[in-house]
Amino acid sequence: MVERSGLVTVGGKPVTLLGPELKVGDKAPDATLTANDLSAVKLSDHSGKVLIVSSVPSLDTAVCDVETRRFNTEAAGLGDGVRVLTVSMDLPFAQKRWCGAAGVERVLTLSDHREAEFGLAWGVLMKGSRLLARAVFVVDREGVIRYIELVGEVGREPDYEAALAVARELAG
Repeated sequence: MVERSGLVTVGGKPVTLLGPELKVGDKAPDATLTANDLSAVKLSDHSGKVLIVSSVPSLDTAVCDVETRRFNTEAAGLGDGVRVLTVSMDLPFAQKRWCGAAGVERVLTLSDHREAEFGLAWGVLMKGSRLLARAVFVVDREGVIRYIELVGEVGREPDYEAALAVARELAG
């Protein structure tokens, strides 16, 4: 397993990421995740759409809450050709509860808790904590990654406008 250090901190302390370093132009890896209803969802099930894929440590933390709510609000103006996915290690039951309490209906929350397949394939699994690092990827209709932001400090929000601009351009 590839281990990468020096890219991400949590509370200022460096963590090691497991998995490859993806680059713009790479084919987006497929992964099977668990939906809130416990059904299996493959990322490839969304092919043909522009995807904003947001990985977060836990929806039950302040920054992840703000980020997912923001993407939910923005999703309303992105049109049917764009799908926003938020992936975390939270159990599907917790994701469903959080979405209901937060009024999040436009972001599809998916759990990677079973196999960490997404975290390992996309290079965002934090060694030790088994949580996902904060990152945003934009994937085009053909499944090619067109934007990546690996947020250097997990406690900070991503650059929403940069990701949204790429998604809008690809959907245009």
